[in-house]
Amino acid sequence: MLKRYLITTIAACSLLHAQAQKSKTFVVNPDQITAQVQPEMWGVFFEDINMGADGGIYAELIKNRSFEFYKPFMGWTVQGQKKQEGDILVLNKGEADANNPRFLRVVSRGSDKADLSLTNEGFKGIGVKKDLNYDFSIYYRNASPGLKLHAELIDSTGRVIGTGVLIPEHQDNQWRKQSLSFSASETLNKAKFNLWFEGAGQIDLDQISLFPGDTWKNRKGGLRRDMVQMLADMKPGFIRFPGGCIVEGHELSTRYQWKKTIGPVENRKLMVNRWNTEFAHRPSPDYYQTFGLGFYEYFQLSEDIGAEPLPILNCGMACQFNTAELVPVDELDPYIQDALDLVEFANGDVNTTWGKVRADMGHPEPFHLKMMGIGNENWGPQYLERLALFTKAVKSKYPEIKLVNSSGTDPNGERFDLLNQSLRKAKADIIDEHYYRSPEWFLENARRYDNYDRNGSKVFAGEYAAHPNGIVNPRDKNNWKSAIAEAAFMTGLERNAAVVHMASYAPLFANVEGWQWTPDMIWVDNLSVYGTPNYYVQQLYSLNKGTDVVRMLEDGQIIAGQDSIYASAVIDRNTKELIIKVINASSSASNREINIAGGKKLEAKGRLILLQNQDLNAVNTFSNAVNVSPKEQSLTIKSNRLSLQLKPYSFSVIRIKMKS
Repeated sequence: MLKRYLITTIAACSLLHAQAQKSKTFVVNPDQITAQVQPEMWGVFFEDINMGADGGIYAELIKNRSFEFYKPFMGWTVQGQKKQEGDILVLNKGEADANNPRFLRVVSRGSDKADLSLTNEGFKGIGVKKDLNYDFSIYYRNASPGLKLHAELIDSTGRVIGTGVLIPEHQDNQWRKQSLSFSASETLNKAKFNLWFEGAGQIDLDQISLFPGDTWKNRKGGLRRDMVQMLADMKPGFIRFPGGCIVEGHELSTRYQWKKTIGPVENRKLMVNRWNTEFAHRPSPDYYQTFGLGFYEYFQLSEDIGAEPLPILNCGMACQFNTAELVPVDELDPYIQDALDLVEFANGDVNTTWGKVRADMGHPEPFHLKMMGIGNENWGPQYLERLALFTKAVKSKYPEIKLVNSSGTDPNGERFDLLNQSLRKAKADIIDEHYYRSPEWFLENARRYDNYDRNGSKVFAGEYAAHPNGIVNPRDKNNWKSAIAEAAFMTGLERNAAVVHMASYAPLFANVEGWQWTPDMIWVDNLSVYGTPNYYVQQLYSLNKGTDVVRMLEDGQIIAGQDSIYASAVIDRNTKELIIKVINASSSASNREINIAGGKKLEAKGRLILLQNQDLNAVNTFSNAVNVSPKEQSLTIKSNRLSLQLKPYSFSVIRIKMKS
């Protein structure tokens, strides 16, 4: 009897073990296509927050270059042993130059740098690279010869590490621009710029500018190369710009107006940045927008890195968390006209009014704009009322343009429900959903879009990030805990590509000394840049996007959190590859067999790209920028099967060539 009992027990255990082994098999069928992945699926969201533009990707090194800040000498220090009262004056051109009225009148009496100088601190200092050329330019007006302008880069002690001499070529009392270049003799993270005057005389100055010589594509007055390269390395499908709350403004007078950001840079009117005083814990009184990075540059950047441009326009509503100021509906026409004119600026023939403006700026070919957003995080019936007028006007003239509509600030609640239901009833093209939530929320919501209407309005996950310590908490870090939760959630976005057409993490850039909001995807200082674990998650999705979602199941179910495992799969028709993404969000290793069903035969070798760390608090830093970063190894495939060990807290991407 005992023997029979033992045999029965062993047999039962063997059966249970076999069933357990069977339940840990992923079945992927490349022949069963469930959705197409949009070419623009994984993109980036840019906003001038955290010194993202001025002092960031816009490579200008001089702060308050035209003395237009609220305090004209903010960022500047005036010194001189021979300086007398009235030798440095801030004057105003008034209506003659309403966009850039202030300028500086300088009277010089000396022959030495100690006699009279202007020093600029830059944006948290000026990053200087040894042997790199720096391009100095200035607008000046003078009536007589005799003055020399010495442009210098100096260290904290005043020691010169780069210098050039500019002798004004014109003495006709007309505004002129003149430039020179000089190189730096050493690398320094926090240099300053100094301008001193040799000789006796009077001169008017404006637009004092300094750019590094290694801008992106070596464009004069362009973008910071290493920051753009981080974006190019992601190969994003789109760039959303210029925000974000920047679009709305604290009030309507400080909203983003694209027409004021194009044309000659010296004619663009700067404005206080709405993040200037938004947070009491991170005041930034010297944070302004010069718009050297304007809509033309945004379109150009999108084109440079192969991304679709996605501009977002104000809908006649200021930020509802601030003033909630509204434009009366019967006064909305200028706002609507801005939207119509933007399409013409981007796509119009050179013979059109705004197409000619684009051509005159150096781009006669169209930018091929396909979509735009109307409003940012706006909500309520007031938004719906204004959106309807925009939609009617834009669709009447440009029916091919897809419009992105706001679903407010949160992924649920009464505001979201009103907008989501109303927009879907109105057959909105794309609905923009935002969620800044805890890592746990992202893990729990990997199925969020499983039951969305496949035939209705499409979703743009326009702003999202996992916040480990609460929203807008200054203690928040870009740790592996947040990144792996986002990776898990993104399997749900990919699996539901029939519904979710675009997605972007936010915010994008942050200066380590000038941030207002954290976490952020890419961190910079004056000389360096590094990607966070979150950056590498986004990059892995974008570089392994594929063209079609295919069926991937375990025990006949989608894989969305069982045993803390999340997974999705796509094929790439262009490269003829199967791409599988698997996240193990637990502290324990787990083994899976992957069975490739259907008629596709696989190559014997594949690639495993692994992003993993045992420590959920792990972060990347300037000194260890690749602490959490992808590593690659080979895989062996036998008879369309492979074994995969899922390491604790890991994100695995598998790529396998398909023979047929």
